[in-house]
Amino acid sequence: MGSAQTGTGKTASFTLPMLDILESGIAKARMPRSLILAPTRELAAQVAESFEKFSVNHELSMALLIGGVSFSDQEAALEKGVDVLIATPGRLLDHFERGKVLLQDVKILVIDEADRMLDMGFIPDVERIVSLLPKIRQTLFFSATLSDEIHKIGAKFVLNPKIVEVARVAQTASTISQYICNTTPKSKQGQLRKLLKEEPVNNAVIFCNRKKDISSLVRALKNHQFNVASLHGDMTQSARLAALKAFKDGETKYLIASDVAARGLDIPSVSHVFNYDVPTNAEDYVHRIGRTGRAGRTGRAFTLVATTDDKKYLSAIEELISVAIPENAAGASEPKTSETEILSEQIAPAKNSEKVKEEATKATQSEAPKANQSDPQKPNSPSRHNEKRPPAWTGGNNFDDPETIPAFLR
Repeated sequence: MGSAQTGTGKTASFTLPMLDILESGIAKARMPRSLILAPTRELAAQVAESFEKFSVNHELSMALLIGGVSFSDQEAALEKGVDVLIATPGRLLDHFERGKVLLQDVKILVIDEADRMLDMGFIPDVERIVSLLPKIRQTLFFSATLSDEIHKIGAKFVLNPKIVEVARVAQTASTISQYICNTTPKSKQGQLRKLLKEEPVNNAVIFCNRKKDISSLVRALKNHQFNVASLHGDMTQSARLAALKAFKDGETKYLIASDVAARGLDIPSVSHVFNYDVPTNAEDYVHRIGRTGRAGRTGRAFTLVATTDDKKYLSAIEELISVAIPENAAGASEPKTSETEILSEQIAPAKNSEKVKEEATKATQSEAPKANQSDPQKPNSPSRHNEKRPPAWTGGNNFDDPETIPAFLR
């Protein structure tokens, strides 16, 4: 039983040893020698892609059984015999009931993303599949978290397991810089566009909680000339795979996705993650921002907080990860000039304004009589302690708000 932070290489941890174990032996027709179960089509396709990459110097065969793809093509691959069968539970049972696949020769079983299997209601299907396998086999059981419930489920599939737990799901990678952006429901889209323009984005995944919001956000961003595509569960399998490929190949810069893309998908070199909606489940936050900062790379994650409910969900996230996420008050990207340079740029125009000079002179003259009255013995000398000075500037570097700049400088 294994648990590790997303992006740490769980797929390689079971694929590479399998290549070595399966090097000897020959697969029989319709009788795969190993089986990898994944909860979603995207995850299964990603494992298949990794297998092809790692097995380039091995003469091993592989078949991928997922929905949305022709049965006949999959049956043809099974008929030739496969060393590694990668499948989603539903499609595998469909082939089994058709008599197109037999499972009594499986020597290695991998159950990947078991917690996601539980969330999606696939555990009964997995239990049925496991009942069709030989009793003597090696079983590898991976989950992002090894909760008590996952341990109970794992006990049905593994016997006296070795447990390897690298990092809790509550931990976010230290390579990810996290920020929140306080906004309003009406200003969310504008705030997101501002971030996309200001941040040095190479490519980014933008997460929404609801599928209908994905469609409206895609339209809005396209209207502002952003190169975006969508990824969610209502899309056909071919459309989902095409969207992922375009994003991985750099043809699409922004991928607007539901949580179907958050779990386990390995999209290399994602520079940014934007939570357009705060996830209602705190653990989903960890999985979402885990799309960036992978394999030692640095990444940046921004979460838009617009409602009272958002603040409640944010509190749960901060409690889970034991980190107070700072507010992105000043634009988040590295400033192009120093604070002193910005200050001088703001003050310089004011100094050249005749109107401002006149206001400053009037303010000085109006203060003088009041100051002179503070010391009756020295009517022409204002009190050093009671003198009314111009209001001190205490507004940080937020020059967009004129109220934070003294009147005589406006």
